[in-house]
Amino acid sequence: MQLLESELAPRQQLRHGRALVSHMKAFIAGFLSTLVFHQGVLTLFWLSGALPRAPYDMAPAPPLGVPAVISLACWGGVWGVAIWPLLRNAAGRTYWFRALLIGAVLPSAVALFIVFPLKAMPVAGGWDPRIVIGAFILNGAWGLGVALFIRLLARIGV
Repeated sequence: MQLLESELAPRQQLRHGRALVSHMKAFIAGFLSTLVFHQGVLTLFWLSGALPRAPYDMAPAPPLGVPAVISLACWGGVWGVAIWPLLRNAAGRTYWFRALLIGAVLPSAVALFIVFPLKAMPVAGGWDPRIVIGAFILNGAWGLGVALFIRLLARIGV
């Protein structure tokens, strides 16, 4: 019995190592997608006057004082890790559709119904359609970006 347990240990370590690499890829993809896709679409909205919030906010964010956009990108990385299990087994159009749908719905719901009230903002932005629809579009673009960056990281062997 002792021999079998010692033979399983390297396999478990390998499996945990692969899981860690997979989660790191998802974090990197979420982080980069925030900077490129989320903030890119926000730039288009801001330039068109559709949303008043300027992109790439460099104001210090509490509690660490890092630029708000970097804080947001870190949360994008966390979300990338959170949604990766829902994407990893999908293929073809299903992969991209899931990325769009999950990206649009889950982070938006948390932002609108949990984060906004915690920041003393009205629930769902006071139901302002520009805020609600904007959240779905921004986060949907972010979800597609996560899916794209994960594929790119896999392609370059990271």
